[in-house]
Amino acid sequence: MSLEKINKVYFLGVGGIGMSALARYFNSLGKEVLGYDKSETVLTNQLEKEGIEVHYTDSPSRIPADVDLVVYTPAIPSDLEEYKHCWGKGYVMKKRSEVLGMITDDSFTLAVAGTHGKTTTSSILAHLLKQSVGCNAFLGGISKNYNSNVLFTENAKNTVVEADEYDRSFLTLHPNMAIITSMDADHLDIYGDHSKLLESFELFSSQIRAGGALILNKKLEDKLSPSCDVITYSITEKADYYLDNIEIIDGNYVFSVQAQSGLISDIKFGLPGRHNVENAIAAVAVADQLKVSHQEIKSALESFKGIKRRFEYIIKQHDLVYIDDYAHHPEELKATISSVKELYPENKITGVFQPHLYSRTRDFSDEFAKSLDLLDEVILLDIYPAREQPIEGVTSEMLLRKVTIKNKMVSTKTELVAELKQRKLEVLLTMGAGDIDKLVEPIKNELLN
Repeated sequence: MSLEKINKVYFLGVGGIGMSALARYFNSLGKEVLGYDKSETVLTNQLEKEGIEVHYTDSPSRIPADVDLVVYTPAIPSDLEEYKHCWGKGYVMKKRSEVLGMITDDSFTLAVAGTHGKTTTSSILAHLLKQSVGCNAFLGGISKNYNSNVLFTENAKNTVVEADEYDRSFLTLHPNMAIITSMDADHLDIYGDHSKLLESFELFSSQIRAGGALILNKKLEDKLSPSCDVITYSITEKADYYLDNIEIIDGNYVFSVQAQSGLISDIKFGLPGRHNVENAIAAVAVADQLKVSHQEIKSALESFKGIKRRFEYIIKQHDLVYIDDYAHHPEELKATISSVKELYPENKITGVFQPHLYSRTRDFSDEFAKSLDLLDEVILLDIYPAREQPIEGVTSEMLLRKVTIKNKMVSTKTELVAELKQRKLEVLLTMGAGDIDKLVEPIKNELLN
């Protein structure tokens, strides 16, 4: 299918972070874009302001007969009436990942993969290139520098994409260069076991185009055998790109990177967390390979404002700090909580966590509990089901029983704000990939009153 011949595109799940980026892309080309989502959000409201028609009722009659392409996501339930209608009527239907593969076929593609870290890494990389050689980008989060999840540069030769391992979506991509940040066990509802997930990453690395390279976290070296050139990076040991030194000055990390082209020194990086410094080093490796100058790299890292819901400061006062984060895997929770403890070692840290998916909570309950034990006090919300049906015995109460710290409880979403208001908070951390983000503003407003 030729993208040039597409005039009207319909999105099933247009408000998703990856789907909305594609919708904005087609809209920027002057195509007619419309779609369905189950609920109105800040993002869908922004899409409507940009001229994209969005509706929120499952109504096949709202789908025009002359749609050239229907784009859908695996998150769409198979019993959705619009989904069934599109298949029944013979519309051309493509998964989001397939369309992304089509868009990037004729571009110099830089793909960022990993079970965690890919959104931050791809956003840092996109900013580095946007500020230097230029790029287009499809991101899995809202970049604060551009208030968008998609970037355009006229006549750009490079395209940065987030390569999603869920449902093996990243196997539709054939990048020129790729980053793999992590390969921890996840999505076992899809893969069955960790070995199958690793096989999928092996396949992804095999699809790097001839003459390309894989930028690989050094701790993963013994887990992959790619046929292309491998360039390693690390925050803990010597590699092709590695952390030379690091310190915290006025709440910011200041560090140096030993690159293949020489030392890039005294970078002031405003995004908290050592895991984010590691993500920055991966992005530096790609930029350095593309001959971006040291000064351009340093300047871009220092001007990077971060991504919404990735270690995002909501309140930052002397007597109260509130940070919101997308963390939803045990390793992500561990990294986020450890970073907060490093920045605020003398303060009590209260964590609110909304588990995401029954299967993930079941498969990693022990690991989740161990990560949550790093907190001083924890409040669990009910599990966010997303695409899943409940699993008997898998609840937030089950997870809470495995947490060993004394100050712990389960709360409903409706009771959470009042519960937090009556506590003496020092550092508050909300975490999760479900709809906990809808509580951020109410929490902020109540705490500041």
